[in-house]
Amino acid sequence: MPAPAGTKRVRGVSVHRPFAVYGTEAVPFDPNNKPAKVAQDHTHKWKVFVRGINNEDISYWVKKVQFKLHETYANSVRVVEEPPFEVEETGWGEFEIVIKLFFAPESNEKPQQIYHGLKLHPYDGDIEAKKARREMVKSTCYEEVQFNEPVEQFYEILTGGVPVRGKGKGSKQQKVGLTAEIPENITPNNVYSREEESRELNRLDEAISTVKKMVSEETEKMKAEEEKLAELRQTEPVLPPPKKVK
Repeated sequence: MPAPAGTKRVRGVSVHRPFAVYGTEAVPFDPNNKPAKVAQDHTHKWKVFVRGINNEDISYWVKKVQFKLHETYANSVRVVEEPPFEVEETGWGEFEIVIKLFFAPESNEKPQQIYHGLKLHPYDGDIEAKKARREMVKSTCYEEVQFNEPVEQFYEILTGGVPVRGKGKGSKQQKVGLTAEIPENITPNNVYSREEESRELNRLDEAISTVKKMVSEETEKMKAEEEKLAELRQTEPVLPPPKKVK
């Protein structure tokens, strides 16, 4: 019996899509120039988001994004149905945000849920200097979604190009190439690239070499200590164990 229309899958095929970055950005308020409408105890303006690499469009395969904030926020579950997939708020405390991705209806895929901690305060480098300059605090992660044996209609959406309407009245939609790969080079707004991947692999190789060297040095020290101990056993008299007093 043939599969119902729209549910037949492309067997033996996996398609991955990087949605590149999800995370938060936070900026502390200037105490002397704080917006009047902001709550008195709120210290930061922050944003949580899901983006494509270099802000490429991901809406051809992501239908909407749900952000679940801390329960103390009014309307703590926010649903964004078109790009940019982000929520802006103000606050004073850090908490975990639940992010749920809903894929295009043609995908016949279940939503995917991820978690990300809101960061308001600097956590690396010269922390005190960053606080004094009221620098933006960024906390981002790179992620990919892999669709195993997608249904045929969704496979066409993933691989056939992004529909883009031309400028002017009556202009027809055209398809532009898809962004399925990580960019080759780092850009000012994005470090997730083949270049950064190569740097990270080099850092890992250097760390492995350092650990191997440390292990080798400690092994040699242990051998030397064991040899000294063996010499002492040969030259020094071995005292009998003390007798037990009844």
